[in-house]
Amino acid sequence: MTDQTTEIPAPATRISRGPDKMGWTWGTGRRKTAVARVRIKPGTGNFEVNGKDFVEFFVEERDRQNILAVLDTTGLKGKVDVKVNACGGGTTGQCGATLLGLGRAVMDYDATLEPILREHGFLTRDARKVERKKYGQSGARRRYQFSKR
Repeated sequence: MTDQTTEIPAPATRISRGPDKMGWTWGTGRRKTAVARVRIKPGTGNFEVNGKDFVEFFVEERDRQNILAVLDTTGLKGKVDVKVNACGGGTTGQCGATLLGLGRAVMDYDATLEPILREHGFLTRDARKVERKKYGQSGARRRYQFSKR
């Protein structure tokens, strides 16, 4: 028998895709049934969601603060232009999807910000979804009323 050594491959490192040919860096976020495709590039701080102004689209102050927290903690507020295409779900789902997509886009834009984004939970996918309705029940968990007689 001959002594053959097999090389163990090094662990995969995150490969940054970088900006596309137009200069945009992309990130996709999902929450419940909502999907948000987020693009960022260096600019003056414009924030547009589905062709509308950020403040017009997300009317809840809580949603706006959650999304802007990504840019505040990374120090990119006012330094990048953001465009979001959000579809599916409701306003809360689209807010969560935009939050995750923005976090992923910022990480792809500048990989040194990854520890800050992870620490604040901006790269964590919220896996909760609506539980399906089961047969023999009136809802996902609610049963039909039991009748003794």
